[in-house]
Amino acid sequence: MSPDQTKKTFALKGLGVSPGVVIGKAYLFDPLDTNVSFYKLKKSSSIPKEIERFKEALKESEKQLLEIQGKLKKSGIKEALYIIDVHILIMKDKKFVNRTIKYIRRMGINAEWALRLTLDHYKEIFEQVSDPYIRDRMSDIQYVGQRVLRNLTGEKREIVLDIGGQVIVVAPDLSPADTAQMKMDKVIGFATDIGGRTSHTAIVSRAMELPAVAGLGNITQVVKTGDEIIVDGISGVVIVNPYPDVIKRYEEKRLHYSAIDDENMKYAKLPAETKDGYLLQIGGNIEFVEEIPSAVAHGAEHIGLYRTEFIYISRHDLPSEEEHLNNYLQVVKSKDLRWATIRTFDLGGDKIAPDQRHVKELNPQMGLRAIRYCLKEVDLFKTQLRAIWRASAAGKVRILFPMISGVEEIREAKKLLQETKDELLAKGIEIGSDMEVGAMIEVPAAVEIADQLAREVDFFSIGTNDLTQYALAIDRANERLTYLYEPLHPAILRMIKKVVTAAHAAKIHVAMCGEMAGDPLYVLILLGLQLDELSMNHLAIPRIKRIIRQATTAESKELLEKALSFNTAQEVRGYVQQYMLKRFPDEFQCDDEHNILPNHKKSSPAKLDCRK
Repeated sequence: MSPDQTKKTFALKGLGVSPGVVIGKAYLFDPLDTNVSFYKLKKSSSIPKEIERFKEALKESEKQLLEIQGKLKKSGIKEALYIIDVHILIMKDKKFVNRTIKYIRRMGINAEWALRLTLDHYKEIFEQVSDPYIRDRMSDIQYVGQRVLRNLTGEKREIVLDIGGQVIVVAPDLSPADTAQMKMDKVIGFATDIGGRTSHTAIVSRAMELPAVAGLGNITQVVKTGDEIIVDGISGVVIVNPYPDVIKRYEEKRLHYSAIDDENMKYAKLPAETKDGYLLQIGGNIEFVEEIPSAVAHGAEHIGLYRTEFIYISRHDLPSEEEHLNNYLQVVKSKDLRWATIRTFDLGGDKIAPDQRHVKELNPQMGLRAIRYCLKEVDLFKTQLRAIWRASAAGKVRILFPMISGVEEIREAKKLLQETKDELLAKGIEIGSDMEVGAMIEVPAAVEIADQLAREVDFFSIGTNDLTQYALAIDRANERLTYLYEPLHPAILRMIKKVVTAAHAAKIHVAMCGEMAGDPLYVLILLGLQLDELSMNHLAIPRIKRIIRQATTAESKELLEKALSFNTAQEVRGYVQQYMLKRFPDEFQCDDEHNILPNHKKSSPAKLDCRK
């Protein structure tokens, strides 16, 4: 598997949008817009025919999209249907069509080049927009242009070629129409120039459990079809033309992070119960309903966090109450899940709604977002609340309010929740008889008044991602500060302990839904903190259950007490790492940088010293 040594080996850094590691041959998806032919029309009498050729290509493109949409309806992937609706609307947009016709008529040029000029015009406009979400919508116009170009050139090739086996698709980005036509049995991963966790590439890759890295910038310019590449969807790295020793290291990492681990999957359907009888409830975090089957297969007993903001930001208009309801019903009606925790939308910050009046903020993560935005945009909020109430008639639903920082916020949110309930009952609309209300604990202020908040709600859910960020004053997206982002920091552990103590004193349930909940290294610490529920990326569930079933609450409390005796985060991490290595030698091993990693090789237990 060694690369052609005449080719340069290099790495690109992007955003890991679907976990896992894959090594294979690249297939460069060429959207055709880089090789558009140009020629002048010989006669002015040819102009009407050229305009008609352009219009025919539009009709053929719309016909193709409608056919693809028909196929997708059977799969139930609603987000993709919405995106295709947008693409059809762009094709029918008078400004888009008329500008292209104007270029043909005034410049006397072929339709392909005229369309390219139209795309360039829109690209120039979108590049001047400061809002990244709006700027990224240029990709939809590009998808439309690429499809029309294919029909103008008569290009009918397969989207994924057979180059001797399975491939990693490398593309600027991918539309639902593109992936719907791919031979997905030949695709083992994705790498794209643009996109993030809400891009269609990310949605598809997570639903199909394929590793993917987005936001690579220029990978389509430096990779050719047939190049060997490594896609690391965990760290967001792609390595092109890797050397044999690099391949060997990533083969090991692939084993470490493989979602299909037969030994761990034996634990997926077992209860997360310690050897001395303490039972933890284990849930899955989801962003899209398409993730539910995989969550159930990996052992999720319920949905501990349904991030509903993606209902808004994966489309170009506001979702209606019925559209909200249809999404929630797909979660609530799942016979394999005991309940679903629906978090009200956490818009703002880096997630912008289609019609959100976006004002540039110096620090958007601490700006108008989450519950603050909900309470300001009451009509928008109540639309969602009514849909959640209606979904509660079909199964057990818990509602979770994000980023609570004070009692007044939770009371106002509960007031609006009651108002929507009364409105629905007055209209004779069926709703559930009761619905538990929860508060996310993710800002230090909420920790300090946890005892007061506990009297207002039925459960807590600790969001460690933001709690760690805010408590330690660290932007977790800032690569220069990642070394300071430490969930085992004594302050974070004390905060979690304080929240659990307050919750249990008030006799309410306390969950954790942040990334910390799904990390095997932290399992015993979280057991010692006496959490009632852990909710995580579903791929992590089998391993977490496996460790819990080998542990006892007595040892976890001793580990926590020792960890809390240290003064620094480094001391805590060092001690916990060494403890877990010795206690679970088959579960962990060290990498080349002396970091502890999950061990997937039963015959190769960990080295017991992970220190440099």
